[in-house]
Amino acid sequence: MNTKKLKVGLMSLVLLFTSTSIFAQTKPSPAETAKGTINGANISVSYSSPAVKGRKIFGGLVPYDQVWRAGANEATVFTTDKQVMIGRTPLAAGSYSIYAIPGEKSWKIIFNSQTGQWGTAKGGVSTRVPEKDVTTIEVKSSKTAALEERLKYEVTPKGIVLAWENQSVLIPVK
Repeated sequence: MNTKKLKVGLMSLVLLFTSTSIFAQTKPSPAETAKGTINGANISVSYSSPAVKGRKIFGGLVPYDQVWRAGANEATVFTTDKQVMIGRTPLAAGSYSIYAIPGEKSWKIIFNSQTGQWGTAKGGVSTRVPEKDVTTIEVKSSKTAALEERLKYEVTPKGIVLAWENQSVLIPVK
């Protein structure tokens, strides 16, 4: 093997390992889990948390009046170990994907029985299968006091709060 080919091969390996290392350290939408208890039910919301990064999120990156996976990467998953009420609808113990249809003043939040799927298909279309929807609730959106750089879920005594960019919604859980 000649020296020139060996040098080129070694340089290629160094470049490959360096770029892989850089990309491995960059987590554009890290996995997060919000946990808490509501009326004796242990609740968790597992999601990927994208950042605003100077972009217009709602009405831009996330269009109004279209189904959104309520996070990044895989569809967001809501899990409860006991039956809970979503608004006025009972939701059995188990795991559900959460999808949202954001609007300017209110959002539709959808609990879907299919879990484990990537949140979008090619072309950015949602992977939601409407026939697997268990319940849908309409909730009001409100402005956040400050910019929420990263998508955040929080389990509170009143329900699940989703906040990102300049909007927040409370999904009532009892």
